[in-house]
Amino acid sequence: MIRTEPARDGGEYDQLSGFLDFLREAVELKCAGLTDEQARRSLVPSELTTIAGLVGHLTYVEHYWFEVVLDGRPNRWAARLDRDPDAEFREALTVPLGDLVAGYRAQCAVSREIAAKLEPESRVPFRGGSINLRYVLIHLVEETGRHAGHLDLLREMIDGRTGE
Repeated sequence: MIRTEPARDGGEYDQLSGFLDFLREAVELKCAGLTDEQARRSLVPSELTTIAGLVGHLTYVEHYWFEVVLDGRPNRWAARLDRDPDAEFREALTVPLGDLVAGYRAQCAVSREIAAKLEPESRVPFRGGSINLRYVLIHLVEETGRHAGHLDLLREMIDGRTGE
């Protein structure tokens, strides 16, 4: 996979979405070449902090912020998360890694389509107030970057592979 570099002189949307795509690609790269067993391996005290679990979580995060919050669609995970607040982490442990990564990639494509229809200042109702695309993009850069760092550490613990 050739890494997409964020625009160095683009506008606000181009740079924010570019950095988010850069991090989304990091998630995929950290999963490349792993077996299902390796992706499910628990290596830190939190048993749900696995490569598979993090990909499941990031897939849900993309769905929630773009489809549910920005586009007003129903939350497909609501009932499962009501029963188990860690459902996206736990359920990912039963899905082949290739399917998880493909699902994440597809969800990111949906997120890009939704974002492309909006301006950074576009506001939508949120928790008694409003929220805009800019906030969501910045939040997703933070969230994806933090979890890409977790993936980086887990990958190094599994097979020693390092790098962006």
